[in-house]
Amino acid sequence: MNRIFLVAAILFSGIACGNEDLEKRVTALSAELRCLVCQNQSLADSNADLAVDLRRQIREQLGSGRSERDVLDFMVQRYGDFVLYRPPLKASTVLLWIGPFLLLGLGIVLLIRRIRSTNRQAPPLSDAERARAAAFLDRGRE
Repeated sequence: MNRIFLVAAILFSGIACGNEDLEKRVTALSAELRCLVCQNQSLADSNADLAVDLRRQIREQLGSGRSERDVLDFMVQRYGDFVLYRPPLKASTVLLWIGPFLLLGLGIVLLIRRIRSTNRQAPPLSDAERARAAAFLDRGRE
């Protein structure tokens, strides 16, 4: 009886170690993929039903012997480059890469224009405008 227990314990520890390695691979790969429902979370961080299903698919594919690259290629083929947190630089994703810099540049240009427009000196008042201003101030004192 003790032998059976010992053999079972050894087999279970081997399975647990294999599962541990597989779970580490699944977690690492899930961290590189975007949750398509949440969009601001990785698959590893999301609890959405689709994220759970995609993690299960990753686990199944890695468990069946596919490489991480094969799984990533499958996800990109199925969901497009948007599923990747670091999409490759190509014509269809160039806006994802340069968009933030364009927005930052536009913001700086608008800020500079705003600062320059508020720093402009008003043209000097004409004699008629000075007289009106003086009359207005005199009425306020009375």
